[in-house]
Amino acid sequence: MTRVKRGVMTKKRHKNVLEAAKGYRWGRKNLFTKAKEAVIKAGTYARRDRRSKKRSFRRLWITRLNTALRLSGIKYREFIALEKTKNIALDRKVLSQMAVENPDVFKKFVESAK
Repeated sequence: MTRVKRGVMTKKRHKNVLEAAKGYRWGRKNLFTKAKEAVIKAGTYARRDRRSKKRSFRRLWITRLNTALRLSGIKYREFIALEKTKNIALDRKVLSQMAVENPDVFKKFVESAK
């Protein structure tokens, strides 16, 4: 049986991990074991936060909508109920964008929805 030398693949794997850890602080950028731990942890955080970003944006849209609707004299929950009964298919993102960028148009829209 021939001898298998594994240095090439080990070097490649180490290089990939250290590239992924570029910019990290202290030994996490140049010590393989520490870098590997840091990259795995970073990947976990990235996945978790991609999920939580969706929740936090939805919360932001609802807060903006509620504030804009209160200025128009209606509560958020009442507006959402109105929207459902009248089959208005605009989501919270679009509505909050309208409230921030075009308050006059948004006010007219709320009046027509009432």
